[in-house]
Amino acid sequence: MKLLPMNVGPLNPTVPDLLIGLVLFLLCFWVMAGLLLPRINRTLREREALTTGRASEAEATLAEAAEVRARYEAELTAARHEAARIRQQAKEEGTAAMTAARADGIRERDELVAAATAGIAAARAAAEAELRPHVDALAAELAGRILGEPLSAPIGS
Repeated sequence: MKLLPMNVGPLNPTVPDLLIGLVLFLLCFWVMAGLLLPRINRTLREREALTTGRASEAEATLAEAAEVRARYEAELTAARHEAARIRQQAKEEGTAAMTAARADGIRERDELVAAATAGIAAARAAAEAELRPHVDALAAELAGRILGEPLSAPIGS
């Protein structure tokens, strides 16, 4: 018995050919599904497990990296704070050193001025003591130069 009423040549199937083809197809499908489907499912499960494992490993690595970064940033913040403290301490020490040096310089200056003043006073006193006996004669000579006539030295000398 032919399924198609027209003549299409060898492509026109008969009912027994269709039934045999259907039974053979179902048999091949059942055999292939029984043999290949478990392997395919097992491979898919393994792939899924590996993918999930890799994802969890990646998440763990990211968490560890975030923890390391947080520690690094904490250490960096502590180091910056320590550096600021050291800079402030150095600035204070520098200011103290400058103040001490300035005080030492002022003290030395005052000592030098006092020593120079004492030296000048001593030199003045020595010069005055040396010149005091000759004051009358020098005054008469100076007056003579100013007046243009020689004067005699005063009697008290």
